[in-house]
Amino acid sequence: MCLMAGSQSSAAAGATDHDELLVEHDGPAVRLWLNRPERRNALSASLLEALSAALTGANERPETRVVVIGARGPVFSAGHDLSEMTERSLADYQALFGRCTRVMQQIRTLDVPVIAQVEGLATAAGCQLVAACDLVVAAEGATFATPGVKIGLFCTTPMVPLVRAIPAKPAMEMLLTGEPIDAVRAYELGLINRVVPAGELDTAVAELVGQIARSSREVIALGKRAFYEQLSLGEDEAYRRATGLISENAAMPAAQEGMAAFLEKRPPKWP
Repeated sequence: MCLMAGSQSSAAAGATDHDELLVEHDGPAVRLWLNRPERRNALSASLLEALSAALTGANERPETRVVVIGARGPVFSAGHDLSEMTERSLADYQALFGRCTRVMQQIRTLDVPVIAQVEGLATAAGCQLVAACDLVVAAEGATFATPGVKIGLFCTTPMVPLVRAIPAKPAMEMLLTGEPIDAVRAYELGLINRVVPAGELDTAVAELVGQIARSSREVIALGKRAFYEQLSLGEDEAYRRATGLISENAAMPAAQEGMAAFLEKRPPKWP
């Protein structure tokens, strides 16, 4: 991603360099920057491992309210590193794609929301990473594609979060043609939440982080888990599950404090 000067300088404070991944602690946010610009931020096996470890660390950090995933350089991510994928055994491929799947599922099961901050191209597993995140803010020039079919490798794993983020027909078109869609089209389909000028991308993400960080982490974790659990359920079962969860939520100290604060017209003090 082609970052604004202010973003690059801000990453220096509180940042940990893991070579392929930069980790920045920024108040309630943990910012993870894919850092392989010379390889178009391809998701190598080592980068996937670093990303998984960083997600775990962010989740264990009590101050964390949001994780942001961005990238250095002009490309968000070109997907898997093809230089690691030629002339390998079936077991090698199973290990690689299994590792990637675990990272994508880890994003969904994290206690806090994960925001993708996208500038440039997000393709194949890079598009999968975007689709797997809870929220996405993209610059106007960003593009998204699942072009594996063009090189004889259908994007079956990127397909999983993609078809859960956008309708089936446009998802199938992306998968069958491999042609990219621009940020406006991605917004129309529901793949991303906001499209902003490149110069306003950092500010837009920071505003979203601030809006989420005002709420109780415990309640956000419950709500995020409930959201993904009910997606695969029928309406009756979804209501049964949601009724139980909202009842538990109402009895939690955070909800009691929030309701009392509202009635007393004061800001809540989360437990």
